[in-house]
Amino acid sequence: MPQTQKPVEVEGNGIMVKTGEIMKLVVQIPCLNEEETLPLVLGSIPKKIPGIESIEIVIIDDGSTDDTVKIAQAHGVTHIVRHARNRGLGRSFHDGIEHALELGADIIVNTDGDNQYPQRRITDLVQPIIAGHADIVIADRQTQNIAHFSPFKKFLQRFGSKIVNLAAGTDLPDAASGFRAYSKEALLQLNTITRFSYCMETIIQAGNKKLAIVSIPIETNAPTRPSRLFTSMREHVYKSAAAIIRGFIMYKPYLIFGWLGGILFVVGAIPIARYFYLATVENNTRGHLQSLIIGSIVLIAAFLCLVLDIIADLIRINRILIEANLEHTKRMRFKQLD
Repeated sequence: MPQTQKPVEVEGNGIMVKTGEIMKLVVQIPCLNEEETLPLVLGSIPKKIPGIESIEIVIIDDGSTDDTVKIAQAHGVTHIVRHARNRGLGRSFHDGIEHALELGADIIVNTDGDNQYPQRRITDLVQPIIAGHADIVIADRQTQNIAHFSPFKKFLQRFGSKIVNLAAGTDLPDAASGFRAYSKEALLQLNTITRFSYCMETIIQAGNKKLAIVSIPIETNAPTRPSRLFTSMREHVYKSAAAIIRGFIMYKPYLIFGWLGGILFVVGAIPIARYFYLATVENNTRGHLQSLIIGSIVLIAAFLCLVLDIIADLIRINRILIEANLEHTKRMRFKQLD
């Protein structure tokens, strides 16, 4: 648990915070060949933040082949998590979080090594957590105002955020933003699975666990390079859609299997009703047997969806029990048992 001290009042960006804890902030930076932009990132991270006693930086080197690690060390970074080969942003986020928790972090900020985000806003990002108003704070990039985003990409960002909000029960304008602050309590409850990107998955989990999530608007820096997270917009859409669907199935299986089963039931009932109408009212079944066959097949598919819905819901309940046990294990590992 964080050490206690005499409560003090601190003022930052118009927010008055009264805290009785010595809070430690860890800023983690996943990197893949960021030797050119990393100095800009490290140089702009605030050295002092109201309500924060100490700030440490963790670099997650995801298989870089350039001098990323040497650059980080030259700038005084001593905490480096290294992957021998590229393992993906999701894995880098997971490993960085575990290392930060081992360092005793009370708040963890995730940012990027490409200098996309204004690091000075870390001060604003952590204030809602310090004040006890939020468990997670997500920076809203205001994508509609980003000049180098195409209209199609802006549409996908808005549409993707709406789908994530539907799955999570949240109202966040920029679900794909990677510039975030997490409280230690939130991270003890979250479990990342995907290795593509943790962004949408953690929102869906946090929303369904009823964690407090807030958003603050920021302006991004000018782009320094194309995204390395995906090679094409098609790949981005495919992988993001897969992560969202997985989240729906994990937390709200009825939204997938229930609605699909209901639609199939209606579609299957129509040709069967047609067949029996012709058979009973018009006494004509010749040439209409295919309606009965097609309708029966579709109704069987609807029944299978109902069965899958029941099984998925049982798995959901079992997962909740497993996650409760995993949270207990994390608290023991990171010494957070009350």
